[in-house]
Amino acid sequence: MKNNKISTRLLSVSILFLCSAMNIFAQESDVHNISSMLEVQQYERAIHIMAMLLIGFGFLMVFVKKYGRSALTATFLLVSLSLPLYMSIKGLGVFESKGEIEQLILAEFGAASLLIAAGAILGRIKIYQYLVLGLLFIPFYVLNELIVLDDYFHFVGKVADTGGSIVIHAFGALFGIAAAVSLTSKKDMEVPVVSDATTDKYSVLGSMVLWVFWPSFCAALVPVEAIPHTVVNVFLALCGSTLATYLTSLIIRGKACIADIANASLAGGVAIGATCDFASHPQAMIIGCVAGIISTIGFAILQDKQQKFHKIIDTCGVSNLHGIPGIFGGLVAIAVVPDLNITAQLTGLLITIVLAVVAGLLSGKIISLFGKTKEIYNDCSELYDAD
Repeated sequence: MKNNKISTRLLSVSILFLCSAMNIFAQESDVHNISSMLEVQQYERAIHIMAMLLIGFGFLMVFVKKYGRSALTATFLLVSLSLPLYMSIKGLGVFESKGEIEQLILAEFGAASLLIAAGAILGRIKIYQYLVLGLLFIPFYVLNELIVLDDYFHFVGKVADTGGSIVIHAFGALFGIAAAVSLTSKKDMEVPVVSDATTDKYSVLGSMVLWVFWPSFCAALVPVEAIPHTVVNVFLALCGSTLATYLTSLIIRGKACIADIANASLAGGVAIGATCDFASHPQAMIIGCVAGIISTIGFAILQDKQQKFHKIIDTCGVSNLHGIPGIFGGLVAIAVVPDLNITAQLTGLLITIVLAVVAGLLSGKIISLFGKTKEIYNDCSELYDAD
C-alpha cells in the first residue's frame, strides 16, 4: 500500500513536471512565433519603403524636362550606395545591435533623406558626383541620428520623431540647400527649370506612389499595437494636405497648379512624422491641412524670393516640401505629445539644423572640386543615348 502511494506521488510529480516543461516550450514557441510575425511585417513595410525610394522619389524627380533619365539613374545609384554604406557604418560593433530587417529599414530612412538632399541640386552635377554626395551625406546622417534620436552622447534626451520629420526630412532638405550654395553659379540662376505635360504626369505618378506607401514609412518601427492608429493618422494628414494644396493653389494662382499638387500634397506626410503615433485623428487632419497650406505658399510665393536671397537654385523645392514642413512637424510635437521633454525636442531640432547646414556647406565645397556638368538639366551631358 505504501509503495502504491509513493508511485502515485511520483506519477503526479512527473505529470506536473511534464506539464510545466510543455508550458515553457509553448511560451518559447509563442515568443518565437511573435518574433517571426514581427519580422515578416517589418519585411513587408521595408518593401513598401523601397518602392517609395525607387519609384516614388524616382518619378517625382523626373519633372525636369530633358533630365528624366538622369534623375532616375541618380536615384538608382544613390539608393544602391546608401543602403550598404549605412549598414556598414552601423555594423562597426560600437552601436546597439538591431534585427537585420530593422537595420535595413533604418538604412532606407537614410536613403530617403539622401534623395531629399539630392533633390536640391538635381541636374547641376555630374552623375558620379551624386555618388560623392552619398559618400559624404550618410556618415553625417548617421551622426545626427545617433545624437538626436539615440541620444548616444547623453546630452539631448528623448525626442519625438517617430516618422522622421526632423532627422529625415528637415536634415535632408537643409543639407541639400546648404550644398547648393557651392553648386549653383550665376549662370545657373539664369537657366529656368522647365517641365512639360509628360514630365508632370510622371511626377504626379511618383507622388501618388509615395502617398500610398507613406503609412508604411511612418509605421515601419512602431509597436504592433500602435500601427493601426499610426496608419490612419498618416492617411488623414495626407488627405488634409492634398485638399489644402488644391484650395490654396487655386486661391493664390487662380487655378490649381500640377506642380503644387505633385509636391505640396505630400507635406502632410512630412509634418505628421514626428507625432504620427501620438496625435489624435482630428489633430492629424489639422496638421496635414496646415502643412499643405505652408508648403503651397512656399512653392507659389516664397520659392523665387528664397532662391534670389540665398543665390541658389532648389531644383525640386525641397525646402518647401521637406524642410519647412519637417521643422513644423517637429515643433507641433510640443503641443501634441504628452509629457514631452520640450528642451530635448528643441535641442534635437536645433542640432539637426546646425549639423545639416554645416555638413551641407562642407560637402558642397568638396563636390564642387570634381568639376561641373557641361549643360545643366540635360541628359545629353551624361547619358549618351539620350535624344
